[in-house]
Amino acid sequence: MYSEQQRTDEPADGSVHFSVLGPLEVLRDGVDYAPSAPKVLALLAVLVMRPGKMVHIDTLIRELWSDNPPRTVRTTLHTYVYHLRRCIMQNDLAEDAEKLLATKQSGYTFNIDPSQVDTHRFVRLQQLGYERQAAGDHAGAADACRAALDLWSGPPLANIHCGPVLSAYRTELLELRRSVLHLRIEAEIVSGRHRELIGELRSLTTGSPLDEALHGQLMRALGRSGRRSDAMAVYRMLRTRLAGELGVEPCDDLQSLHRELISEGDHR
Repeated sequence: MYSEQQRTDEPADGSVHFSVLGPLEVLRDGVDYAPSAPKVLALLAVLVMRPGKMVHIDTLIRELWSDNPPRTVRTTLHTYVYHLRRCIMQNDLAEDAEKLLATKQSGYTFNIDPSQVDTHRFVRLQQLGYERQAAGDHAGAADACRAALDLWSGPPLANIHCGPVLSAYRTELLELRRSVLHLRIEAEIVSGRHRELIGELRSLTTGSPLDEALHGQLMRALGRSGRRSDAMAVYRMLRTRLAGELGVEPCDDLQSLHRELISEGDHR
């Protein structure tokens, strides 16, 4: 069951884990020990992004200062590393702060296990969702995806002013979330929960007016609910918007779905 998989990945009581699917938090027993200084927090985010792997010093400099580093950039970076280690030590987050945040010849390694980061649990549940969908267990796939989405508390790294490195990472996370959302909705449509999805899909398409995949799912949910005319109205509205804003027609999948709706009407 997905719940068993989720419990396997969750940190034990008293251990430290890191949340990036929302504000960056350093959590132990429900208390957040993340540093408050913006640059130190951004430094931590880049290190958490690559748990247990060396992050090159140039990557850290690019994130913290983009193309305008100070003359004393390496000294300043060492100071931020010192403050992060001090935060670790003062809050008793590790037995040895220098072993947890280890200095390497060309960068730093944050020696945490990937399972201590909420993205690890998110990806595991995402994979479980795809496996269950492929096996025909659509309700189980929806459950796994729902558990993955429940890990999110807001936009990723919401409390950080992201530079180029973290901005790219945040974009990647948002795309992963979007794929899991689409999979969850697809699994629920196939498992027969199409009527319950209509309100949510209308809200989602309003927020993403050019997302053709979401509009296609709304059309299918409406069509399966006996609301063929509403489904076709969704197609017409999207087609008008795509033509007006982008100068393109709906994708082939949507055009095929539209033809299917017309054909169903002709055969009634």
